[in-house]
Amino acid sequence: MKQTFKRIFVIVMDSVGIGAMPDAALFGDEGANTFAHTAEACGGLQIPYLNALGIGDLANIKGSSVISHPKSYSMRLLEASNGKDTMTGHWEMMGILTTKPFKTFTDTGFPDALIEELEEKTGHQVIGNYAASGTDIIKDLGEEQKRDGSLIVYTSADSVLQIAAHEETISVKELYRCCEIAREICNRPEYLLGRIIARPFIGADKHSFKRTPNRHDYAFSPSHDTAMDLLMKNGYMTSCIGKIGDIFNKQGVSKTQKTISNQDGMLKTIEEIKNHDFEGMCFINLVDFDSEYGHRRNPLGYGKAIEEFDVLLGDLLKLVKDDDLIMVTADHGNDPLHSGTDHTREMVPLLIYNSLFTKGRKLDDRKSFAAIGNTILHNFNIKKTTNLIGEPITEIFE
Repeated sequence: MKQTFKRIFVIVMDSVGIGAMPDAALFGDEGANTFAHTAEACGGLQIPYLNALGIGDLANIKGSSVISHPKSYSMRLLEASNGKDTMTGHWEMMGILTTKPFKTFTDTGFPDALIEELEEKTGHQVIGNYAASGTDIIKDLGEEQKRDGSLIVYTSADSVLQIAAHEETISVKELYRCCEIAREICNRPEYLLGRIIARPFIGADKHSFKRTPNRHDYAFSPSHDTAMDLLMKNGYMTSCIGKIGDIFNKQGVSKTQKTISNQDGMLKTIEEIKNHDFEGMCFINLVDFDSEYGHRRNPLGYGKAIEEFDVLLGDLLKLVKDDDLIMVTADHGNDPLHSGTDHTREMVPLLIYNSLFTKGRKLDDRKSFAAIGNTILHNFNIKKTTNLIGEPITEIFE
């Protein structure tokens, strides 16, 4: 092991998968390829920095090419867990194998028994109860909610129950109380959900309603220590940007920063690189690819978001130090050319950059997303526990 790194930045392009998993047909996702299909729909993507890191090795992405990239390694990661959602993907990156997927209620809404129990225990009537965009449903139901003091309950393609309420009708504190009740209900096996999310909003009417920064996530905690927990216990930083802290229910998180967009997330990451000296990892989630474009089946918007990310990635790469390691990856797919609005069961890209690399190249596929967390533990000479999966990518230490 010739080289170790002081700071490791893991940037998750949420949902930017790179080809159907071998078992994708079991999930109804045969033939999915988020990155390639988006590029094709856009007539090609302008992604010079991703291309320079080796993205062209991993799929036939229009606008990219196969080139020599000695300062970066490229590979695909297969998902070992049973699922295709945000929590399952991120947890696996940090070593957790999920064998029983979290529940989703995208097509049916939540069962009557769950809604009735939620109404009884919160004292509020529930309206909605279907899969929807958060901005759309408050436009459709917000005036009714504001008038009656009810709760707008909705879901998405993720394992999530979201509750929206106007801050003048139901206080943020009261909304949080209702979400805590929902979290308790949805811990049971028949309803097991990854997250409950409070979604307060303000505004006079449907033309001016907007969500506030008082969002709060109530996540299901990992069943045991992750790679982040091991880092913390050994005195290393685990800095999280975006919804990472919520995904892990703050477990193993040294500090966290909320974001409002991909751009905000990248600017906060650039700020970390420029002005914060630490030893450990910075874990970043950029959710707009998924929430704004994938679920809404908007390939042109998705492609533009990838191009905008590429520009900011270029800005970031110019600032990295010789002992920094950059990892760019994803957590699942969400092919905007696929049927429906659900995530797609895909492999994910992994691009690893350091300014002093000289042997960078395409590497073989890895069997698990957990290669990421294990590589980080290996770098800091921390032995993984027996309940964590995955193996380190040792080639980068040659």
